[in-house]
Amino acid sequence: MLHAVTELLAPAAMDRLTLVLNHVLRSEPQATARLSAHAGASVALVAEGWPALLPPVPPMAFRITPAGLLEWCGLAGVDKPDLRLHLNAADPARLAVQMLSGETPAVRVEGDARLATDIGWLLDNLRWDVEADLERLFGAAAAPSIYRLGAGVAGGLRVALRGVGAFAAQVSKAAPAAPNAGFPPGPR
Repeated sequence: MLHAVTELLAPAAMDRLTLVLNHVLRSEPQATARLSAHAGASVALVAEGWPALLPPVPPMAFRITPAGLLEWCGLAGVDKPDLRLHLNAADPARLAVQMLSGETPAVRVEGDARLATDIGWLLDNLRWDVEADLERLFGAAAAPSIYRLGAGVAGGLRVALRGVGAFAAQVSKAAPAAPNAGFPPGPR
């Protein structure tokens, strides 16, 4: 049943993600210029070790358009992408904490070295100008206040998530290696 729900919701979610990615890419002409040099190439993000109990991750494969933007390849994905980015997703909660706290998760890269270099440049240099988008939506007077409020909340969440991540790491190191670790003993 989870697979059916994922197949129903994944296209809409991936379409929204693609719109956000393209919005950020359009904000930086050098980003689209770098990507347009790779028009027609495909990039796939592979979530390795994803827990079987969770709904499956939809194929995250994108084709680069001549305009230097991204186009999601759909549920079929791509058989042989030009670049594969392998991400260890065995612990999705820890991965989310890393990403939300601003850490870049470790990624193993396979494929076209030139494309990998340009994708790396994008990851290092491309930032979403949230304040400019807020100004377009709410006006110049309200945008700085809304941005500061959001930045404060985000900063607080980062600090809290780092604390949770550190606590979780300590608990997992200190936990005894018992077959029922984390569960109360059964009736005797």
